[in-house]
Amino acid sequence: MKAIIPVAGAGTKLRPHTYTQPKALIPLAGKTILSIIIDQLREAGINEFIFIVGYLGEKIQDYVEEKYPELTAHFIYQNERHGIGHAIQLTNDIVGEDEIFIVLGDTICEFDVKAVVDYPGSILGVKRVDDPRNFGVAELDEDGNIERVVEKPQIPKSNMALVGIYRIKESGILFNCLRNNINNQVTSYGEYNLTDAIECMINNGVKLQSFKVQNWFDCGRKDTLLDSNAKLLKKFGSAISPEHQFENTIIIEPVSIGKGCDIKNSIIGPNVAIGEQTKVNYSIVKDSIIGSFANLDDIVLTSSLIGSDTEVKGESRSLNIGDNTEIDLGES
Repeated sequence: MKAIIPVAGAGTKLRPHTYTQPKALIPLAGKTILSIIIDQLREAGINEFIFIVGYLGEKIQDYVEEKYPELTAHFIYQNERHGIGHAIQLTNDIVGEDEIFIVLGDTICEFDVKAVVDYPGSILGVKRVDDPRNFGVAELDEDGNIERVVEKPQIPKSNMALVGIYRIKESGILFNCLRNNINNQVTSYGEYNLTDAIECMINNGVKLQSFKVQNWFDCGRKDTLLDSNAKLLKKFGSAISPEHQFENTIIIEPVSIGKGCDIKNSIIGPNVAIGEQTKVNYSIVKDSIIGSFANLDDIVLTSSLIGSDTEVKGESRSLNIGDNTEIDLGES
């Protein structure tokens, strides 16, 4: 079985960070979005991966080759972005007729990965959502069989969203459907969607089962990324290199602090992930993600996303504040 991970998206909702860093490499709970996905699949026994890359794709390739040298890794460039369906079709020559496990590059879910890998047929991950109009939606029968899938329906007949996890046994039929959709310009919202190809498989008699994921961590926007960081820190627990000796500093767990960080005279946490070689002095940081090689000095940060190689300095103030006073030093 081969794993396919599309990571060619530009991540526009996370700009300015994704101008210089692929969304899949944004730090999350001491790891990266991509490393969490790869680790899940490796633990289930998958060792051959196809990465569909585009914007900043060389950073994805360098990261995978450095961190996972033992993997059999293929890199395919999607130079023109025409949708996930188009991206998957580009892997046909490498996949051949092999079974595939597709995980979208911003999809982190909790589920029994080994059970899904070992399932004898095709099976797709779903989760109930409040408003399914922004998702691919699966219509299920009482046994969890998928009867129909629709991309972003304006009048949904189901609230079971496709979460971006697809274990496909009949890959040849999937690629035929993708090719036919592209040749006949079958699109949804201006793109060749994987959902439309899945619907084509159903129309060709392929039986698709569903499974429900336990948790689905949204990494698409700053606010949901920070929320996912907090939840994953609670799940993974704190990760602090044992050699760290932080001078005059209070650590409020859970936190993840990378190697080589220099933190002094500060309060860190809770729910903070800090990359490697970052310096923090006279600062308070909570509910935030800080990249590697950053420099924070005399600043208070909450619910913040700070990129790598960034310098943030505050303004020193002398305050004389009485009891029962609330002060907001931010801009109105």
